Amino acid sequence: MRKQYSAVALTLLGALAATTAHAQDAARIQTKVLGDDKQPVLVQFNAEGKMALRGLSGEQVLRQQLALTNADQMRVARVETDQLGFTHQKFSQYYQGIRVEHADYTVHAKGGTVESISGDFERISGLNTTPGLNESTALSRALAHVGARKYMWQTNEANANEFAPTGELVIVRDMRQGAENGPLVLAWKFNVYAAQPISRSYVYVDAHTGQVVLQDNIIKHAAATGTFATAYSGTRSFADGTTTGGYFLRETTRGLGIQTFNCKKSNSYTSATDFIDADNNWTSAEYNNANFDNVAGDAHVGAQATYDYWKNVHGRNSYDNAGAIIKSYVHFDDVPGGAGYENAYWDGVRMTYGDGATRFRPLTALDVCGHEIGHAVCEKTANLTYANESGAMNEGLSDIWGASIEAYAVANLGFTSGGVKAKSTWLIGEEIDKQQAALRSMSDPKSLGQPAYYKGQYWAPLSSAPSNANDQGGVHTNSGVLNHWYYILAVGKSGTNEGGNTYSVTGQGIDAAAKITFRMESVYMTASSTYAQARTYAIQAATDLYGAGSAQVIAVTDAWYAVGVGASYAGGGTTTPPPTTTTYCTIKGTSQAYEWIDLVQLGSINRTSGKDGGYYNGTALSTSVAAGSSQTMYFSAGFTSTAYTEYWKVYIDYNKNGVFTDAGELVISGSSASSGTLSATFTVPTTARNGSTVMRVIMSDNSATTSCGTFSYGEAEDYTLNITGGAAIAPTTLTGDATPLGNDVARTLELFPNPATDALRLVLPGNAEVTDVTVTDVRGARMTGTTLSNGVLNISGLAKGMYTISVSDGQKVFHQRFVKE
Repeated sequence: MRKQYSAVALTLLGALAATTAHAQDAARIQTKVLGDDKQPVLVQFNAEGKMALRGLSGEQVLRQQLALTNADQMRVARVETDQLGFTHQKFSQYYQGIRVEHADYTVHAKGGTVESISGDFERISGLNTTPGLNESTALSRALAHVGARKYMWQTNEANANEFAPTGELVIVRDMRQGAENGPLVLAWKFNVYAAQPISRSYVYVDAHTGQVVLQDNIIKHAAATGTFATAYSGTRSFADGTTTGGYFLRETTRGLGIQTFNCKKSNSYTSATDFIDADNNWTSAEYNNANFDNVAGDAHVGAQATYDYWKNVHGRNSYDNAGAIIKSYVHFDDVPGGAGYENAYWDGVRMTYGDGATRFRPLTALDVCGHEIGHAVCEKTANLTYANESGAMNEGLSDIWGASIEAYAVANLGFTSGGVKAKSTWLIGEEIDKQQAALRSMSDPKSLGQPAYYKGQYWAPLSSAPSNANDQGGVHTNSGVLNHWYYILAVGKSGTNEGGNTYSVTGQGIDAAAKITFRMESVYMTASSTYAQARTYAIQAATDLYGAGSAQVIAVTDAWYAVGVGASYAGGGTTTPPPTTTTYCTIKGTSQAYEWIDLVQLGSINRTSGKDGGYYNGTALSTSVAAGSSQTMYFSAGFTSTAYTEYWKVYIDYNKNGVFTDAGELVISGSSASSGTLSATFTVPTTARNGSTVMRVIMSDNSATTSCGTFSYGEAEDYTLNITGGAAIAPTTLTGDATPLGNDVARTLELFPNPATDALRLVLPGNAEVTDVTVTDVRGARMTGTTLSNGVLNISGLAKGMYTISVSDGQKVFHQRFVKE
């Protein structure tokens, strides 16, 4: 009896321990979102959870949180650090050493602390991983499925090795038996590039039955300095290069280069030639000819504008964030000398443009270029599978980038409308379409046969067997939902949707909408993401960027509600109207140990102060300004000792909508490393609404600080402005001199050389003495074995790779990345 009792006692103790462990895990989780398969797609940790995970590697965190078995492995695919200071360690899932296609998970950390995890994890058990079909037989099944007349390795014999497919054993979902949730099977994966007719796709052949279980298209169809008279964007200045006999469309100033070639109405890339101009003035008389040679200029400057957009707006160096060459081939025809190729595509390596025929003009318009290279960006980030909902969002994201790049180029690069039709941000392919207004409309999807509401009118049924015949499960149709969500988020809209629910969304502008969307795509989305998961990830992206409960989070949520995905921000039903009293997002500096705002003066507002704990509510202080008047403002920083570089931003909510992100509301922006009084002048627009509104003054040591949220060092202050429509009110003149606010070069930590092999020299602002140095790897783990002497850090003992160094002058800590070679 004692043995029996002992066994029962042990069982009870084991159950109690398991229950206690489960309760502890639950107590450490702030939010957990489950997918349709009941596996977590997003887990956010609270303070206790973050503390419990400290010291664990990313793989250990996933093994613990996803309850991995010995058969499951998570292998690091890449590590990225974003502009918010987050490190995203991205893992690929393997089962018994075999890659599980489209199953990826990411550990999101900041300052070495894990904040959250997200992704798609496949729970697998008992799967037979020994193939019953060899690679050669599987390839013959794949080629029979594609059924092309000729393949690229036959057409381009010189580059046969580049195009010839080789097999890889993977685990993938059999998409023949379920639109999204077919069974997992062992399969041979081939990259098959066909020349006639053109196609390129990953073809998955069941390694036991020989059946093709999935086709994931790689080609996603979209139905010196010179000047070029382009076909669609007017005469553009552009960078190119010199060659024998003149100038050609190649340049090296952007990433590793941008190159544009002439296929001469053939389907051969290897026989393509350069366009060459003798004087680098590519005139209309020379190139606006029957052969449409002027479209070469559109392809070239379109690639340049696309590169510039990703670099300047999102801080991304080409589509792969590593400066990849962007190659474009114009005058392509899948049948050499044929009637004209009615398409453009990205094939994973290059851009290809046809000259069109009965339906299209040459397909080199700017938004088409931005759309197609957008597929390249998606491939290098979320890599959304090109079928059903994930494929629709793949297409939708490319439309979003096409529209955003067109708007950016018109507003910032001087692009004009030079073709038969004018450019229109919210129409896709408007300049190339001969038969209707455009290919797609983001502002009114239903006007061109796309759904504006999830599973509403014009929604194409998802397919249990995605193929070109059913548009891979409606990818070019159902993308309308994501397109319309983006339009509503950027521009704003009120109305009643197809579900009978009323909504009202305040537009956040293209800039904020684009930043939220790209963070959703690059940080959180995985290959198999659905619309429901996109909603979760977009809300999280907006929260990361602008703070919980911010105007952007509300707009993101309600824009999804407007298109039929999820509840409104108020939790369901009609979106709650804004309160009578405008509530603004919170703003606060975390530390004032070394700098703070000590003067703000504008008109009758004249406040000197010490430290205010990071934020001062001065809305009880006010001054009047007239619409159309010029105003000079004075301000200064206080410092404990060292005068660090501080970034000043002043926002005024001119339209009184409760946010500071509308055009023209950032009225002052600049930097200075001075403790003296600074000045800046701005003009109140004549369109400003009369009455009281808020002016927000921010001083931060970080140039990326925006109008909402928290930041590390510095302060923010709010005041009231009374806007009138009368004559200009002269500002009060400050006694003494004030230095106009400029844009100082930041005084920060300098490292050289970087990359380094054995030693790093460290130079702090003002040549201050280094008091402390810490080196961490990409996981946030602290490195040992480095020594500092006379400002030089010995790193000879470190392994090759990327590191973060934190250096203190006894007051502030400066962070920089370096590479050990």
